[in-house]
Amino acid sequence: MKSVKRNLIVKLSVCALSLSSCSALHKSTTRTPAKPSTATAGNTGTKVEFIEGINTRAKPKPIASHNSKNVGINSNVTMGSAILENASSWQFKYAQMLDVPVENVLNGRLYNFIEEWMGTPYRMGGKTRDGIDCSGFVNMLMNTVFQLNLIGNSVQLFNQVTRLSKTQLHEGDLVFFRIHHKRISHVGIYLENDKFVHASTSNGVMISDLKEAYWKRYYAGAGRL
Repeated sequence: MKSVKRNLIVKLSVCALSLSSCSALHKSTTRTPAKPSTATAGNTGTKVEFIEGINTRAKPKPIASHNSKNVGINSNVTMGSAILENASSWQFKYAQMLDVPVENVLNGRLYNFIEEWMGTPYRMGGKTRDGIDCSGFVNMLMNTVFQLNLIGNSVQLFNQVTRLSKTQLHEGDLVFFRIHHKRISHVGIYLENDKFVHASTSNGVMISDLKEAYWKRYYAGAGRL
């Protein structure tokens, strides 16, 4: 009888221990989620996140681009402005005299010749800087600047040209006048914007305007060689 009771007590003790160990085991296998932790990887300053034992390297955000289109320098710089930036003093001077944009004054050979002869006094039959007449000045300029072997007085030049209207005039064309005569008596070289260069009897080599009342009155026509 005593042995039966002893066996019963042992079995009950074993069962109690078993139940206790199962409870402990169940608690140990039920884990609360681990909180993410961060660490710095090396010296790169890049964050490394650990989530449930898995680390993910955070990628740096790309820099926003305002305009991915390639823009060349020439898209904002026109030819005109480039010429203006590199313009010489003579270009500014003659642009003002002709009342045109600086970028329109490009014929350096022409304006250099005019600059050298500007103010030379008028002298009938003259061909030097001491004095020159209108046809002599035109012949010399056309020969030097435009490489035309030109000889003749104003009447002879008028008979050589192809006639043009005022709207057809371009740099280097000839303009003719009848001053106090029925025949052609004066000639000049057209520049731009109704301006022409010539050797006048009053002021020598100068630039005048076809729109001036005097020159409008005596204007006889224009032509191209």
